Amino acid sequence: ARERMRGARLWTGVLASAAAPPRGASAAARAAIALPGTSRAAAYAWDPRRSHSTSDAVPGAGFPRTFHATKGPTSGIAKLSSPASERRSFEPVVASLSRSPRNAHGGGEGGGESRKSGPLVDTYGRFHDYLRISLTERCNLRCQYCMPPEGVPLSPDGEMLTTEEILRLARLFVSEGVSKIRLTGGEPLVRPDIETVVAGIGALKGVEALGVTTNGILLEKKLDGLLKGGLNAINISLDTLVKAKFQFITRRNGYDRVLSAIDAAIASGGFKKVKINCVVMRGLNEDEVADFVAFTQDRDVNVRFIEYMPFDGNRWNDNKFVSYSEMLDSIKGRFPTLERFSEADKPNDTSKAWRVPGFKGQVGFITSMSQHFCGSCNRLRLTADGNVKNCLFGNEEVSLRDAMRAGASDEELLKVVSIAVTKKAAKHGGLGDMYGISKANNRPMIKIGG
Repeated sequence: ARERMRGARLWTGVLASAAAPPRGASAAARAAIALPGTSRAAAYAWDPRRSHSTSDAVPGAGFPRTFHATKGPTSGIAKLSSPASERRSFEPVVASLSRSPRNAHGGGEGGGESRKSGPLVDTYGRFHDYLRISLTERCNLRCQYCMPPEGVPLSPDGEMLTTEEILRLARLFVSEGVSKIRLTGGEPLVRPDIETVVAGIGALKGVEALGVTTNGILLEKKLDGLLKGGLNAINISLDTLVKAKFQFITRRNGYDRVLSAIDAAIASGGFKKVKINCVVMRGLNEDEVADFVAFTQDRDVNVRFIEYMPFDGNRWNDNKFVSYSEMLDSIKGRFPTLERFSEADKPNDTSKAWRVPGFKGQVGFITSMSQHFCGSCNRLRLTADGNVKNCLFGNEEVSLRDAMRAGASDEELLKVVSIAVTKKAAKHGGLGDMYGISKANNRPMIKIGG
């Protein structure tokens, strides 16, 4: 107990610091910093001095905390709240955030009126108006590029954000200027309250685009409810047009249901363009890229070819990597009239648009590895367990869930967000290239949310 107190005295006030732990810090605090994927901010966000009556270990630090389970009015999912003693103990830790130079600018109001400063602007001047929220780590498929064959350990349900917490954070980000929100997973449609979440976010003033990325298995069943809630953008994952290969890639059945869901989404008229995400891997589906282009001849869809990216557990290696230029050459062998469709590209787009003249649809290329687009990145990610992730490839995370459950105010939460945004690297999480990314500790894709 004396060592925890000693460590607490040393750590209070250094939440925004990027320096190494000072001499004399507690072993628990040092251990928290050493954990792969745990940022200093995440490790410091809990003050071990607060009183407690039951021990629930804080991830990575071993500090106890107290929560009381109650029922939320909307979802019936367990909601966690904190006693007043925890609320008071959070204040000095969060107060130290304001001493960071990044926070001296202050936050915008009324939808982020200033884009040159505020909690969503990083040190490179990038304003983040796009939030990707992972709703669950669970999925009804087992795609090879997403998780290992044995699956991944899932976080306990009590560590997942509740409906109320998701909507609170969405509202908070929108108040600072976020105008585009995408719901991901896992598979977001397996979450029982998906329609409630969509309706809650869809009702927020300032949300211009509300999308979901889904594997399509459950889409037809839930499409009407999602559209009524305000969903207006959709990405459906499909990596092959061969039924037997679909089962091999996903380790599950469901090919016909996905095709039917694509057609249902088109027929609904609820989306400007139905997007299809296709991860291209050598030896698996690189021979189908031209077939996917042909798929756009009679369907008004946007097929986006995604370069294979390294994540924990997906056994990435460069032998499986197929570059943007190689895909283009392959397609042009069959469709020599394929042309650049630059007018379809929007600021901050991750995809480079192309089309075959006369086809209803178009294609795009997400060139994260061969031609990165980090300089115009406007995206932040919120994991299903409540961590802000400032880069898909970076391993630094800050927990908003823990801050909320300790009783943090919206203003204090924004200061935590600011720390996460400030730590964003210029590109690729500061890991260099795809080889550096492949060697780094990160979450599996299913636990990031894409």
